[in-house]
Amino acid sequence: MKIIVVGAEGDIGKTICAELGPRHDLIRVGRTSGDLQVDITDRASIRAMYAATGPVDAVVSATGKVHFGPLVEFTEEQFLLGLHNKVMGQINLVLEGLPHVSDGGSFTLTSGVLDRDPIRMGTGAATANGALGGFVTGAAIEMPRGLRVNVVSPGLLQASVPRYGSWFPGHDPVASDRVGRAYAKSVEGAITGQVIIIG
Repeated sequence: MKIIVVGAEGDIGKTICAELGPRHDLIRVGRTSGDLQVDITDRASIRAMYAATGPVDAVVSATGKVHFGPLVEFTEEQFLLGLHNKVMGQINLVLEGLPHVSDGGSFTLTSGVLDRDPIRMGTGAATANGALGGFVTGAAIEMPRGLRVNVVSPGLLQASVPRYGSWFPGHDPVASDRVGRAYAKSVEGAITGQVIIIG
């Protein structure tokens, strides 16, 4: 399959590429790196990415920014960062991608653990993650041409512990190979409308 991986250079993106790369033709996409660049907050940029790739069989997204901070200090703009970037950015990858993904192909998005196992200062991420779960549940029953859509919700990756482990007290890190297989399940399997929990 020909697969776009957005966010290919991040911890999760590298895991996805390591799992899918040996079996598929990957187009690695980042904001400033990769085979192509895209700004997921700009639909014109997403449109240009699809124009450059041509038809594909699957799109995998492992990208999106959110704000972390104390709830009592959160502003509307800080909540909107996650909703505009992580949520609408990934949703727009689906909406713009519908004409470009082959019949029976798939979209796989990425949320995370914090809407089901919260941490202090993680309300913005929890909100975005929950919204993505709602999107795939609703969108799955309206996807045309047998297209599928899922979201992977991984816990803290082992590879991310050196940078973020102190933010996640008591959380058991998730092995990269388990996370990679979750994306393979979404891309290579048959499920749709699912939040694939790895934690």
